[in-house]
Amino acid sequence: MKEHLKESVKIISGNSVAAWAARYARVQVISAYPITPQTTIVEKLSDFVDSEGWDCQYMRVESEHSVMAFLIGASFAGTRTFSATSGQGLFYMNEMLHWAAPSRLPIVLTVANRGVAPGWNIWADHQDVIASRDTGWLILFASSHQDIFDTIIQAYRIAEDPRVYLPIMVCLEGFQLSHTIEPVYFPDQSLVDEFLLDLPKNGWPHTFLDPNRPITFGSLQIPGGKVATPSSMYFEFRASIEKAMLNARTVIKEAAQDFKKIFGRDTGDLIQKYKCDDAEAVIVCAGNMARQAIAAVDKLRSEGLNVGAVKLRSYKPFPIQEFQELANNGVKGFGVLERNMAFSLNGGAASVDLKSAFYDMEPSPYVVPFIGGVGGRDITMDDQCNILKRVLNVIKNKERNVKVEYINFHGRFE
Repeated sequence: MKEHLKESVKIISGNSVAAWAARYARVQVISAYPITPQTTIVEKLSDFVDSEGWDCQYMRVESEHSVMAFLIGASFAGTRTFSATSGQGLFYMNEMLHWAAPSRLPIVLTVANRGVAPGWNIWADHQDVIASRDTGWLILFASSHQDIFDTIIQAYRIAEDPRVYLPIMVCLEGFQLSHTIEPVYFPDQSLVDEFLLDLPKNGWPHTFLDPNRPITFGSLQIPGGKVATPSSMYFEFRASIEKAMLNARTVIKEAAQDFKKIFGRDTGDLIQKYKCDDAEAVIVCAGNMARQAIAAVDKLRSEGLNVGAVKLRSYKPFPIQEFQELANNGVKGFGVLERNMAFSLNGGAASVDLKSAFYDMEPSPYVVPFIGGVGGRDITMDDQCNILKRVLNVIKNKERNVKVEYINFHGRFE
């Protein structure tokens, strides 16, 4: 008999929310290895299995590389899988990340983002996940505790859609979301069951472990049994990831729409807009800085400035069309505030991608890159207000080739 969780409100940490979301999703297989600041996610899941009798296979392994290798095997068997990691742990499983995506396995991985080594710390930073941007994984960012739950539930709906079948990372910042405590609404289990897709009974249709249907997967591409040549299907395998990534754009939107119908919450899809309809300048953020940006916009609106905010919810696939629509609808400047560095490219990764999205537009909107909050350093509402004011000045003065600005940076460049 399946467990039935009741509607409730819990005052709870972000990591505990992630664990509860996996439980609500009826995850069948978990592999675990601790690393700060995600450790309490897998600890909470262990409590569920050991103390509360949750029917789930929980496997402790010896490294993050084994975490993902184990989930790949479990997902090949057609199970719903979950784990969590951070920083160096994500780097350690990097080889296996590249196995999961081309295998088209709908694994969900929560990443409690933190500063990376050397010179490392355990506070909020997005460099870990940005380093995984081209592994073929979908990447979503949560901005609040409620958003952690909502996004993980949606992640299974997205990843397990036959048009996608790609693994997905759900990102939450270390300590700023992982360990702080907020009230979170948990729905009745029946609503989550209604929202999620039914798992296939005999494995995923494209890959399965069934002695009555033997297949080979992950093999060397050798056409006709000959020596491996560039004429193999390797190129086509890589292109299938791109097609699935583009399909995910539609699936993410559908999942967000259905989620709103069932649960009554608008999470946004690839992006979430705030007061952008008549905005001249907007600030773009991922993660919890996007939540604070709302207050910055409200403050400047009270001063008569036409500004807005955009939460970058999906980094992969990148919301090219959504940003182009904002530009076509009157937004002239985008201030992009990021917790990562795209070294030597004058900004963070999203600002570079946004410039690419606008390259062929006439007139091209202004993209003003900012880097701040790196390693958990504080970003205040006033910092975000100043960013929006700077973007308005760039628009007014028609500045092009604007250099990246570092927020609350204590050093200098010679």
